[in-house]
Amino acid sequence: MSVLVNKHAPFFHDGDKKFSAVTAKGDIIGDFNFPDATKNKYTVLFFYPLDFTFVCPSEIIAFNNRLAAFEQRNVQLLAVSIDSAFTHAAWRNTPVEKGGIGSVGFTMIADIKREIVHAYDVATDAGVALRASFLIDQQGIVQHQVVNNLSLGRNIDEMLRMVDALQFTEQHGEVCPASWQKGTEGMIPDAQGVARYLNKHSTNL
Repeated sequence: MSVLVNKHAPFFHDGDKKFSAVTAKGDIIGDFNFPDATKNKYTVLFFYPLDFTFVCPSEIIAFNNRLAAFEQRNVQLLAVSIDSAFTHAAWRNTPVEKGGIGSVGFTMIADIKREIVHAYDVATDAGVALRASFLIDQQGIVQHQVVNNLSLGRNIDEMLRMVDALQFTEQHGEVCPASWQKGTEGMIPDAQGVARYLNKHSTNL
């Protein structure tokens, strides 16, 4: 398993590489590319094993339920599995009460050739993707990644917290201590800053 944090996200600087996808409007396209889709945006790129499965719809619906919160933070959500764009579209067109995901408001990329899955090193021995999520900044650099096994669903609110932490550090030049939440105090990254923060907050960590 590769650690991509602090490295260039695969395909984010390759405008010639195109993939099939289903857009947020439900259109099937064959010319999706990462640089165009993510220009001047933060990106959460998340992988899941297969359409029409079990844990996957709960995660995708959870992401979609928080779509407005991500968009308020200038974050683009992109989903990837090894299914075709046609299968993605069929799943979107299946009502939630019948095991579908409904008309989710973000692009779903088709990685039939498993190029993206292997570039991010999240493939299982069976060839499907693990439950992997990558937070990528506006320069295309991976800032956070988390990878779960197939039976373990993700906490989408934790990804929102990571977005807030990244944007806080970019804006203020401070670092985010354990369990930091938006609106709370950061830490100045020097010896005095550490001492000051711990003096105030160590009992609550």
